[in-house]
Amino acid sequence: MNPELSFLAFAGLGVGFFVLLWFVATHNRLIRLRNHIQESWSNVDVALQRRHDLIPNLVNTVKGFMAHETATLERLVQLRNQVAGQSGHSDARREAEMQLGSALGTVLARVEAYPDLKSSAAFLDLQQELANTEDRIAAARRFFNANVREYNSAVESFPSSIVAGMQNAKLEEYFELSQLDVRNPVSVQI
Repeated sequence: MNPELSFLAFAGLGVGFFVLLWFVATHNRLIRLRNHIQESWSNVDVALQRRHDLIPNLVNTVKGFMAHETATLERLVQLRNQVAGQSGHSDARREAEMQLGSALGTVLARVEAYPDLKSSAAFLDLQQELANTEDRIAAARRFFNANVREYNSAVESFPSSIVAGMQNAKLEEYFELSQLDVRNPVSVQI
């Protein structure tokens, strides 16, 4: 056997092994990143569920003080029930969560007109719990979005995009506020 051919065959096997090793490593990286997204969404989901659990307590506490604001409170309960029936990180869920956050912000802003409610110990405790929960949601959402960013970068960048295309990997959506009115402070006029 010709020594040049055996060297070329050995070099070809080496290159082939390197390509196979790179493919497997890239494939596993994409799977790991997708799993990070699912895990981080679970963290968002837990924080959102905590908010959903606190809303009925808020409504019950506020009801007696804000008797003529029943439409606002009923809208909050309706949105909470709508969101509670959804799972996963779909566009519909994101939109419903944004509406729920906006309605919750409106109720909390309207509390300013009720000094007795603002001084109620139960309401103050509940308001603090909701503030902590909103902070948890924001932190979980940032973590989720960071994982989405890393995954999307891997899916779109060359050469890992080759493996992503072979896996039919799709870009993930960020969990962000898409409505401009939700980003603005709540305007309250009573």
